[in-house]
Amino acid sequence: MESLQSLPQKSIFAQLQESVAAKLFLIGMLTLLLLLPSSWIQTLITERQQRQDEAITEIAEKWSGAQLIESPVMQLPYKTFVKVVDAAGKSTLKEDFSVIYILPEELNIQTQVNPEILHRGIFDAVVYNTKLKIQGRFSELELKKSGINPDLILWDKVKVIAGLSDLKGLKNNPKIKLEDLAYTAEPDFSPENLFTNSLSVQTNLSAGKTTSIRFNYDIDLRGSGELNFLHLGKNTSVNVTGNWNNPSFTGNYLPETRSITEKQFTGNWKMSNFNRPFPQQWLGTNNALNEQNKAKATFGVKFLLPVDQYQKTMRSAKYSVLIILLSFISLFFIELLNKIKVNLLQYVLIGAAMIIYYSLLLSFTEQIGFTLAYLIASIATITLVSAFIGTFLRNKKAAFVFAIILSIFYSFIYVIIQLQDMALLFGSIGLFITVACLMYFSVKINWNKNQPAIA
Repeated sequence: MESLQSLPQKSIFAQLQESVAAKLFLIGMLTLLLLLPSSWIQTLITERQQRQDEAITEIAEKWSGAQLIESPVMQLPYKTFVKVVDAAGKSTLKEDFSVIYILPEELNIQTQVNPEILHRGIFDAVVYNTKLKIQGRFSELELKKSGINPDLILWDKVKVIAGLSDLKGLKNNPKIKLEDLAYTAEPDFSPENLFTNSLSVQTNLSAGKTTSIRFNYDIDLRGSGELNFLHLGKNTSVNVTGNWNNPSFTGNYLPETRSITEKQFTGNWKMSNFNRPFPQQWLGTNNALNEQNKAKATFGVKFLLPVDQYQKTMRSAKYSVLIILLSFISLFFIELLNKIKVNLLQYVLIGAAMIIYYSLLLSFTEQIGFTLAYLIASIATITLVSAFIGTFLRNKKAAFVFAIILSIFYSFIYVIIQLQDMALLFGSIGLFITVACLMYFSVKINWNKNQPAIA
């Protein structure tokens, strides 16, 4: 009785095995199931990239972080009088103090940057040493427009303040030269300062009572990742030269001229106050140079690593489902054209090998670089899968054909990853050719056993 009941079940299972539509459906379901381990691989790549970012942050904390050069600003203490009414209703004038801020009329910065790579385990970070020459001239105080009484200015307590994002990177004690007098800059944490980390000097301008004075100073500095500048001059000119072949010019202003060779780069900026989000001088608070306005006036250069291995590995992993699907379809066509049967378990094992491929790629990339890692992982996977197919099919020709197909797929993905602007174009053309080939081979298959195949 049990054997009679089992006969229809075996018959149905056999029909499913022989059904082309059912086989395609199972292959499609298997491809969708492989999305899960593929997402795990992408998560692993993201975690490794975050670990690299943490390593870079640790290096920056010990070396010095990204530097923002904030040019000198002049502060003039200014007497004011505030009307005060006491409890008896009697009003008196109380002396108070405010600050006049004056930005440079001219600001010129010359810098030579020498980046290098520091290693922390298997991770790399770009750090640099740089020497900056900063010079310029402050604007003359506008008395008529502002209505400022020059007699109320404390000319003997004028301060000149420069900002730096990370004082830990200072390798020298800067000496700021104002006209013919040199002053040693000291850290200044006064609440009226415009910058988070300030270096200031105090000077006496009582003799001339003019703010139109020249300044110049040199900074020997180190930092990491990027070097930025703040456009504070009415006319700002910045020239950056460095021995690095992979710079990225960042911020709200691009250089007027640039040159990038295999060994070095140069960038030149020239800007006026028309594209600057703050006035030339103002009285009162330091809100004009808030963080939002600073972001609008910041520009500079970022030192990129020669190869962003995690970005390329992630881009490669995002094509995993496409590679698996095309490989399964190719194997399915080989199966039909050669009139051989491939078990569903064998599809599962081949899919597993293609998923493990990306784990191999990631681990080797961290050790030897992306290009060589891609070659090793591809050769290992192609050899494993084609040898497996040749063994269970006992057909060396089919294994060789599948090895060629996989080689084309992996080579195609590698070319797309290397391209940037042309990646979409080449990818679309490649997929179009792939679909055309599948359409061509599909007409060679006898989909209906009762009809002869098309020759």
